Amino acid sequence: MKKLLLFAFVVAVGVIGIVGCSRKEAKAAVKKSFVVGFDADFPPYGYKDKEGNLVGYDLDLAAEVAKRNGWKLQLKPINWDSKDMELDAGTIDCIWNGFTINGREGKYEFTEAYADNSQVFMVKKSSGIKAFADLKGAVVAAQTDTPALKKLQSEEYKDLKASFKNILICPDFNTAFMNLDAGAAQAVAIDIGVAQFQMKGREDVFCILDEVLMAEQYGVGFKLGNAVLRDQVQKAMKAMVADGTFARISEKWFDGKNTCTMEP
Repeated sequence: MKKLLLFAFVVAVGVIGIVGCSRKEAKAAVKKSFVVGFDADFPPYGYKDKEGNLVGYDLDLAAEVAKRNGWKLQLKPINWDSKDMELDAGTIDCIWNGFTINGREGKYEFTEAYADNSQVFMVKKSSGIKAFADLKGAVVAAQTDTPALKKLQSEEYKDLKASFKNILICPDFNTAFMNLDAGAAQAVAIDIGVAQFQMKGREDVFCILDEVLMAEQYGVGFKLGNAVLRDQVQKAMKAMVADGTFARISEKWFDGKNTCTMEP
């Protein structure tokens, strides 16, 4: 009888230990990090401010999503050319940085679109360029692997591209702007939100052409097959839309305008 009681006690202790471990593991699983990959030279969506802090519209949205899910946010600046490699390797959980859905469907698990964005040309007012036809003989700068560059290289715009002196492919938009400012390029093909941000306080120097290359939408991109994490993020985003948090963050970055297109 004593042996039986001892055996029962050992089994009970073992069960309690297993349950305790399971609870600890479950608790540890909840306390996960959320690693956001982004281009740190893409204001106002994600960039370094004058003090070297990582800031931006998308980063504020990501911080709120992480907070609501109980995740520790980790911001990981990446080389835009390496975004797919980073995502496939698991070094980032998502790409959240003015990431265009259009033309990438089926390559990622995307949230619903949360912002509309057009691809436009930004030029100096003094250049006299007012329409696509005026870009004949111009050097046009564009960031590598962006919708604007892909559009210019498409069959649809082969005649427009042929009219350029050449396309100057830059690693980031800051480099493209430097070339425009210095006169090494006469136009930059760019997302309208980025162009508007760069023009703040310099509206007398730069302008955006009325004609647009294309309309597009932004979403948060996850590795294909990772719909579970996508759904968790999207659920938090929709809750932010419903309670007004999304609008407040948008208004902070876009001169009081709510640019959010996602429905609650």
